Amino acid sequence: MIVNEGIRAQQVRLIGQNGEQVGIKSKAEALAMAHNVNLDLVMVAPGAKPPVCRIMDYGKFRFEQQKKEREARKNQKVINLKEIRLSPSIEEHDFNTKMRNAKKFLEKGDKVKASVRFRGRAITHSNLGKQVLEKLAEECADISVVEAKPKMEGRSMFLVLAPKADK
Repeated sequence: MIVNEGIRAQQVRLIGQNGEQVGIKSKAEALAMAHNVNLDLVMVAPGAKPPVCRIMDYGKFRFEQQKKEREARKNQKVINLKEIRLSPSIEEHDFNTKMRNAKKFLEKGDKVKASVRFRGRAITHSNLGKQVLEKLAEECADISVVEAKPKMEGRSMFLVLAPKADK
């Protein structure tokens, strides 16, 4: 924001400290009015014709803005992407362990990227990898939604699960 002497416009539409319209004044008049009440002249709408300026305590205004930003950051939720690696010929017990980990990540609010890596000639049986990923999605269906369906990328097949939105 442009403050006090930084304002270049010759004429400004002035708003008083209590929000009342003062009218169109010259920059010098507006600055004098602001200095008389020991406040700053702040340009709030530089795109208007003439630009709109307001008489306010700029330091207090900036403090309030920073306070709002801190509060907004506090309420943000960071979502991480956790990866679980499977193989096309995974055994039942190993699959259950990986599924428990995936459910734990989803319950914490993280997204889960399940990948099946095909080694050697196993890539000819990509349908087995797809079945493993679909089984994982089916098992986690009560707490997650499929965000990206299984797709091949090089020698790997990926599936992305996201936690269900809280109701």
